[in-house]
Amino acid sequence: MPIFKRNPFGHILFLKKWLVRLFGVVSHGRYRRFNKLQIEGSEIIRELPESNVLFISNHQTYFADVAAMFHVFNASLKGRVDTLKNLGYIWNPKLNIYYVAASETMKSGLLPKIFAYVGSVSIERTWRSAGKDVNRQVKHSDISNIGKALDDGWVITFPQGTTKPFKPIRRGTAHIIKTYKPVVVPIVIDGFRRSFDKKGLLIKKRNVLQSMVIKKPMEIDYENETIDEIVKRIEMEIEQHPSFLKVTLPEQYKKSEDELNKKRTFWDVY
Repeated sequence: MPIFKRNPFGHILFLKKWLVRLFGVVSHGRYRRFNKLQIEGSEIIRELPESNVLFISNHQTYFADVAAMFHVFNASLKGRVDTLKNLGYIWNPKLNIYYVAASETMKSGLLPKIFAYVGSVSIERTWRSAGKDVNRQVKHSDISNIGKALDDGWVITFPQGTTKPFKPIRRGTAHIIKTYKPVVVPIVIDGFRRSFDKKGLLIKKRNVLQSMVIKKPMEIDYENETIDEIVKRIEMEIEQHPSFLKVTLPEQYKKSEDELNKKRTFWDVY
């Protein structure tokens, strides 16, 4: 690889590779040692095309969710099956992985700016800005940048646009699917909200069972399915439809947690 070869967004791939390696080493213990990440369906990753793949997922932290996906995707591509054992997979990472994030989040400090270089496709949120509700038009440049990223590789997006559970799916994701016709792979995550702070930078609690379920690509009729139909299907696929919302009494919650704790064996992984 020429040392100054760049991706479509002008980022130097040599520098991006070393940033992915660095953050991969630093973050690996968060999914293998402090807390365990249980993975299901990683074999699907190896069957995907090199580009025009859109991952849709529920969202629990700003950065820990994406970091886990970078780990899982690269581990799977290097032959790991539902595991992040042996960090060597991060030495030669897939460099055309991108994720959609709010531009104000990615400009909120030095570390987010570095994360942005790793693969952010930053967009201006149309419904929220500086902690206040707004109502503004979608920027065509944002949509075209997502299209540019899909043309180059894989894109991760969080259709709810927030880390709060069971919020409405943003229609923009359905428009992107209709426009660019990508392979759409749903992912459902859990446990990250309990493990990390909201930004996903600090470990809030140890011995939490985190999970990531990678589902088979959706079968979509790009021409005939409506935006509303695709929105509804996304809601179901990432398990954020109200039907997934359960009201649990405190004593029921404690019982389920106690049962789950019996299954948690985190310190025998090394």
